[in-house]
Amino acid sequence: MTDSHETATLIKVTLGEEKADLVISGGSLVNVYTGELLEGYSIAVKGKRIAYVGEDARQAIGTGTKVIDATGKTMVPGFIDSHTHLNFCTIDEFLRYSFRGGTTTIITEMIDIAFALGYPGILAFLESCKNQPVKVFSVVPGMVALSPRFKTEAIGRKQTRELLQRADILGLGETYWLSVVEQEQRLLDLFEETLKAGKKITGHSAGAKGKKLAAYAASGVSSCHEPITAGEVLERLRLGMYVQAREGEARRDLEAIIKIKDMGLDLHQFILASDGTSIKQVVEQGYMDVILQKAIALGFDPISAIQAVTINPARYFNLDNHLGGIAPGKFADIVIIPNLQEIKAEYVLSNGQIVAQNNKLRIQPRKHTFPKWTRQSMRLAPTFTPEDFAVSSPKAEGSVPVRVIKMVPELVTQEIRLEAPVSRGKLISNPKQDLLKVTAIDFLCPQGTKFVGFIKGFKLKKGALASSAAWDLANIIAVGASDEDLALAVNRVVQMQGGAVVCADGRVLAELPLPIAACLSDAPIETLLQKTQRFQSAAAGLGAPFQDIHLTLITLTTPAIPFLRICEEGLVDIRTNKMYGLCQGDGSLSLR
Repeated sequence: MTDSHETATLIKVTLGEEKADLVISGGSLVNVYTGELLEGYSIAVKGKRIAYVGEDARQAIGTGTKVIDATGKTMVPGFIDSHTHLNFCTIDEFLRYSFRGGTTTIITEMIDIAFALGYPGILAFLESCKNQPVKVFSVVPGMVALSPRFKTEAIGRKQTRELLQRADILGLGETYWLSVVEQEQRLLDLFEETLKAGKKITGHSAGAKGKKLAAYAASGVSSCHEPITAGEVLERLRLGMYVQAREGEARRDLEAIIKIKDMGLDLHQFILASDGTSIKQVVEQGYMDVILQKAIALGFDPISAIQAVTINPARYFNLDNHLGGIAPGKFADIVIIPNLQEIKAEYVLSNGQIVAQNNKLRIQPRKHTFPKWTRQSMRLAPTFTPEDFAVSSPKAEGSVPVRVIKMVPELVTQEIRLEAPVSRGKLISNPKQDLLKVTAIDFLCPQGTKFVGFIKGFKLKKGALASSAAWDLANIIAVGASDEDLALAVNRVVQMQGGAVVCADGRVLAELPLPIAACLSDAPIETLLQKTQRFQSAAAGLGAPFQDIHLTLITLTTPAIPFLRICEEGLVDIRTNKMYGLCQGDGSLSLR
């Protein structure tokens, strides 16, 4: 909000009665409101906001005014990522690379920290986002989980109501459609609170279509980042939803849906978003600038693509009174690029300040120190033994048919039935046949409530992988060829108060400490990149076939991706929302 003094000052600068702090002169201006490219325009900035936009800003230039000559350059609004997740690094470390390419507004989920630390953890995270060089907003986590316990202990209605009163909270985070269509009362209550507060309910409708998708939209959900074809984009746009085309770590869907540009549609509700980007990409390539550049390279009209990362997301989240475009009164979030085909930031302005120039920071992010209690989320003791991962069999020897999680591609799973070998009354892994053990352990429960099952597709010849960054639960998720290495990997994760580990032959091969809420680290992002690469290399050396094995591992617990998943209580078929044990029937082979 602007106060009366700030408003008066902007008026005076526009009329030449006061001088601007900064003027960008003579550039080509992308007007996202009209879709025009305006040649020979200038922008006058006073404080955090734009005072004047037009062909002649000489009245605003004084002896103390900094002038940037943009002749031959193009001026565009700062980029907005309307849906992301912070993957492993804290916001201050992420910002060291993310805004140098032109991203000046970030809207992030807080799911992982909420499962580990609850409402206090959310408040701690929001503190870390304050007073940064760019704007960081969040959404309240809906906390849809496989585990019955986490469903009952999620962020409640009163806490959600309190969070929704905050200016840095823009709505309710992604809520998976099956639970909504099944009319889970907790979620419907959160929806009511969100709509009362005038905020947005963001969606996640992977696989929904027809009447079920319409029912989901009827609940008040107004966006979705899950379409993977142009047809799915179109169906959601026709229902009045904003569509966030995803191009990030978990999925890259832009190329598959880009034909939406040729359908003659009004795309003011079409958005480009990351849904979380990898540390490697943000360090080595860039952030929203990379996504925007790819859209243009695929044939998207450059101005329409720029609208999809500026005014469209700003309008969706009711931020367009203040940002999303270059116009008088708006925040001076401006990026100067060579031309419409080359998204390479030469200057990045945020809140009227030059925060980056030619891929180098001019202003550093505010370093935030998380309180000690955020690094103590593990309530387990590192005392797991191989026997803790043993599974009893009704037979002493031979084999027993069991349910198995089968990896299809890197993230999707399906249920298959295989014969698990039995030795001395225990079900055992069979690495030669790619039949490994998988376990999920509730790390908030001192007793270490856990389930042990079987998985196919990880192809480990030996060793084990473990991580506490499991999606949508406070679980350690681990896959291993031997019970001994499973125990070693899990114990090391607990000792680190969170993180990811690769073990084999009784020793740790690689580790990634994530001590904040067992999912984040405040180590330098370059250090995290090195450790994630070592994790990947060590896992690949054991036979793991996936391009991002850590991502494949930690998504085994989410209800967001079909079909068979795992939590500390058992195996869950997310299509039916039913929980199963290892064998057909009552699940009598589940570990206890």
